[in-house]
Amino acid sequence: MSKNLSSIDRTIRLVLAAVIVGVSLQQQLSGTPLLLWSLLAVVLTGTGIFGYCPLYALLGINTRRSLHS
Repeated sequence: MSKNLSSIDRTIRLVLAAVIVGVSLQQQLSGTPLLLWSLLAVVLTGTGIFGYCPLYALLGINTRRSLHS
């Protein structure tokens, strides 16, 4: 499993996850909406931290530059 996300892509995902958490807390969500937004925030955080997106891999997308280019 090699990294397939650029640093910009990773940063955007982490910022988006933080925004989702902040908005979810302000809106005082509960039940299914809270679960769905929380799951999205966890996925964005995980992919942002590890630099690997399974969906990108499935679709053949790689935003990370090669060091040999």
